[in-house]
Order: sequence, then C-alpha cells, then structure tokens
Amino acid sequence: MDLDTVRTFVAAADAGRFQEAAAELAVTQQAVSKRIAALERDLGVRLFTRTPRGAELTIDGQAFLPHARELLRAADRAVASVRAGSRPLRIDVLSSRGAGSGLMRGFHRTHPEIELGVVMLLDIERAVAAIRSGAIDASFRAVAMPGRPLPEDIESVRVLDEPLQLLTGPAHALAGARSVTVAQLAGHRIWMPGIVPGTEWAAYYDDLAAEFGLTIEATGPNFGSDALLDTVADTPALATFMGGHTRLVWPAGHGLRRIPVTDPTPVYPHSLLWHRDNAHPALATLRTHLAAAAGDLDAAGTWAPGWATRR
Repeated sequence: MDLDTVRTFVAAADAGRFQEAAAELAVTQQAVSKRIAALERDLGVRLFTRTPRGAELTIDGQAFLPHARELLRAADRAVASVRAGSRPLRIDVLSSRGAGSGLMRGFHRTHPEIELGVVMLLDIERAVAAIRSGAIDASFRAVAMPGRPLPEDIESVRVLDEPLQLLTGPAHALAGARSVTVAQLAGHRIWMPGIVPGTEWAAYYDDLAAEFGLTIEATGPNFGSDALLDTVADTPALATFMGGHTRLVWPAGHGLRRIPVTDPTPVYPHSLLWHRDNAHPALATLRTHLAAAAGDLDAAGTWAPGWATRR
C-alpha cells in the first residue's frame, strides 16, 4: 500500500478539507484529490463524501482511519530502527569481563547520553558477518589473522595493547615472584581451556608459544572462568595467562597471584572493527574516545604477533 496515499488520507480526515490537507502536506489540492482517489480504487470503497462543509468520512473511511494511523506509526518505527542516531550503538565485546567490556564501560561513563547495545560473539568471522549485515556497529577483535585479511569494506584501528599476566595458585613455583620473564615460563604448564581452534585468540597464543617455546595446553572442557580459577588455585603445577585488564573475582582462600610478565611483555592487541559506510554518529564519538585513551601502542619492551597490524 502506498504510504503517501495513506498519509494524505489521514491528513484530510484530520483537517476535514482537502485544501487544508494540501497546505499541511505542501502539495496542491489536486494532488490530494488524486491520492485519495487512488487509495479508494485500491481499497474498492469510498472514503469521503463531499459536503458544503468540506469532506466527511464515510462509514468505510471511519473504519479505515485507525488502521491508517497504525500503518503510519509502524512506518515511522521502521525508519527509526535504522536511522543513525535514533537507535542504540551496538557493540560486540567478546566477553563481559574482558578489556573490550572495560573500554565500553569507560566510554559509557564519559558519554552516558549515548544508548548502547552490547553483544558477545564467539569469533571474528561471526563478528565481521554481523558488522556487514548491520546487526552490530562495531567489534573489539585482534586483527588481522595470517592468511585471513579483513574484507575491503571493514575498517579497523588498534585501540589497546593489553599486557598478559601469569595467574598462579599459592603453591606454584613462581607464586612468590614479583614479575617473571618470558624465558622463565619455559617448561611450566600454562593451561587455557578456553582457547577455541580457528579463533583470533587461538592464533595469538599459537604464535606466542612458538616464539618463546612455551607449553600452552587447551585440553579438557571449558567450564568457565570460575572453574579455571578453582583448578589453578588447587594445582601447583598449573598456571594460566590472564589479560591485565580482565576483571576477575575469586574467594579469598584461593590465594591466587597475578604476576606481570616481562622481557618482553606479551600484549594482546585489541582493535575496533566497523563498516566503512556506517554513519551512526555515536560510532564516530566512540572512535574519538578510544583514540584519546589508546596510550602507547607498540611500546618498547612488548611483543605482539607480526600479523597484529595497526591501521
């Protein structure tokens, strides 16, 4: 159904005169008459009766009027759902406790007026597909993976280098260290059951292990961070890597240690991805905010995979 004819019908019904409806719609009275006639042909009924006082709704016109109003409201809602600035900014943060979530909390504190929608997608392929389809506006990821460049319509910029820390239980051989070098980790079992083959973080830890001769195990089911913390706390032979910006809480009795890794410090390179044609005004605000808060990327004494490019 032609919404222009429906909009003209509602304006004429409210005004009671075609001339006044024409003035409201900024068209000629003849255009109003033609639109009403077209709508009447489509519906197969008369909607107005001409009287000396103007145009009065017929019984069919009165029956159609509330539905016509709802059609226009539905059209307005449909437009508002995709109009830049009138809907929430939708961001993928990978996990609720990770660095991306922390960056978005900082953005929300600075710009509480911007409505946000937060999702958590598993891997970069899903995130890129969601960006290209318009399901989300942006995603925090490590890019680009070896042999898997981003599509040409996806933009990215590195926004945070997150230092890795070693997480151990109180009985681990390195638990008392104030910091550990990467070389000291050789021979120790680093357990990370959350690594999913084919993901960008799997590629990162594969390269880290190969570069420094580390033993990183992803065996066993992933029961979540609480189960991981329980196991590390109770197993002297195990440790795990944790992002320095990752927020975790554990029982005081666990006695877990977060130990900085140095010489060099492995950093996980977080980038923001978005579609180059995305015109949401809040996305530009987010990019400006992240650029101001980025700090020192590729700092001396740090390590990241060669494929983790900066754009």
